[in-house]
Amino acid sequence: MKSLSRRLIVVFLLVGIGAAQYLWLQYRQRATPMAKPPQVEAPAAVSEPAPPVPPAIQHPIEALQLEPQQGLPSLGDSDSFVKTALNRLLGKQAVLSFLAPDDFVRHFVVTVDNLARGEAASHLWPVLPTPGRILVVEFGDGTHVADGNAERYTPFVKLAQSVDAAKAAALYLRLYPLFQQAYEELGYPGKYFNDRLVEVIDQLLQTPELAGPIKLTLTDVQGPIPVTRPWLRYEFADPSLESRPAGQKILLRMGVRNAQALKAKLREFREKIVPSARTDRG
Repeated sequence: MKSLSRRLIVVFLLVGIGAAQYLWLQYRQRATPMAKPPQVEAPAAVSEPAPPVPPAIQHPIEALQLEPQQGLPSLGDSDSFVKTALNRLLGKQAVLSFLAPDDFVRHFVVTVDNLARGEAASHLWPVLPTPGRILVVEFGDGTHVADGNAERYTPFVKLAQSVDAAKAAALYLRLYPLFQQAYEELGYPGKYFNDRLVEVIDQLLQTPELAGPIKLTLTDVQGPIPVTRPWLRYEFADPSLESRPAGQKILLRMGVRNAQALKAKLREFREKIVPSARTDRG
């Protein structure tokens, strides 16, 4: 009997110790904070590329206009309107003698653009080509531009000198919406024609003024038919001159005095169509 009692006591002790261990483990689990699961960072949002920013307008012609231009025809129907305006500015006889008024706006825009390039096709000029052919003289080491060649351009230069720059600029401002439309149709959507015109004027003003006759060479025309007189085409023998823009090469062929006169008129006109220049002079 005593032996049985001792066994029961041992059993109860073992059960009690096991229960105590179980309760202690449960308490530890409740008391120990659970480790936080690792935070997974959300992938960075992929930003869409910003749309291209259109180039800023350098010389906004609108800053010179006191009121919106009204009453302009459409570009396609502008010939008669423009011709009348040119007659008032230059005189009817001068327009007949020097200008090509048909499709004048488009021809003016494409020629301005081409003057800054290697070639400016004469059939697209808004002015009539100078009569006659370039005058040359043979001496020394080859063919040179003759001194008398400049006289071919004198009538046109005198006309340009006689034009009132302020009135010419006023007409340009009035017609500007047509010039802008023609420029965009030429393949420059979103570009600004007045900026291009000022850029070309600045390029023309940088034309060098050379002392002495300019040496020429015959253009090397590739083809089955040889080029013979009188169908001659010359280019500058100096590669640094021949590589210049078309507008500068035209001024070089006109002679120093004519080029100086046209540069002076271009400076006057530029001052009238550049808002900053107008503002600086008050």
